[in-house]
Amino acid sequence: MNYSANINGIECSVDYSDAFVNGTLIPLLRHLSQLHTEKESRVIVMLTAPPGTGKSTLVSFLEHLAQSVIPDKRVQAVGMDGFHHRQEYLLTRTVEVNGEAIPMARIKGAPITFDLQALRTKIEEVAQGHICKWLHYDRQLHDPVDDAIIIDADIVLIEGNYLLLDMDGWRELSRYADYTIVLTADADMLRERLIGRKMKTGMTREDAEHFVEFSDMPNVRLCLDKTMKADLELGV
Repeated sequence: MNYSANINGIECSVDYSDAFVNGTLIPLLRHLSQLHTEKESRVIVMLTAPPGTGKSTLVSFLEHLAQSVIPDKRVQAVGMDGFHHRQEYLLTRTVEVNGEAIPMARIKGAPITFDLQALRTKIEEVAQGHICKWLHYDRQLHDPVDDAIIIDADIVLIEGNYLLLDMDGWRELSRYADYTIVLTADADMLRERLIGRKMKTGMTREDAEHFVEFSDMPNVRLCLDKTMKADLELGV
């Protein structure tokens, strides 16, 4: 099944196999619907994966698919990227990498560059079941936009790199989840995919390789090595 969507300002198209849709995604949505019926309140699903796995596209597709599979339930997909610290913050604070103090902005996307407290507070608010607001990350502004999304769904799919990260502070997020999903993939495959993405923005192969190796791959390896077990684990 081909699915096309604008994900955070980027046009994405993916072809999900019938076997994956019918054998995994449709049963998943029906299971989440049953959870909501039994719980009688909002269900939170956390989907986590390394950069480059297509997690944002997948939760967007699940939201789309739910309209026909479980039409009596409102499903909504949101991401954690809106909880990046603002660019001004990242440019004015340094972190040590390989013995060198560099601006946090150079490793934007690493756990330290997120406002974990704000993320935890907002997830807790969503878990209470009220209509509430959520931040959106604007790739043109390179900054979060406050209160850009209204959350009012029965089932909320939250995606992000570190939602199940087995590190202090981060691991506590999972207690708000009713169901968890992990996507895994080969690190070399993700490296090539991330390089390809950067080249589409106009970078040369050499510059894209340098950027990905310095900025993205440490996060890929961290996710692959330090993500906790989930209710459902899927290979990409």
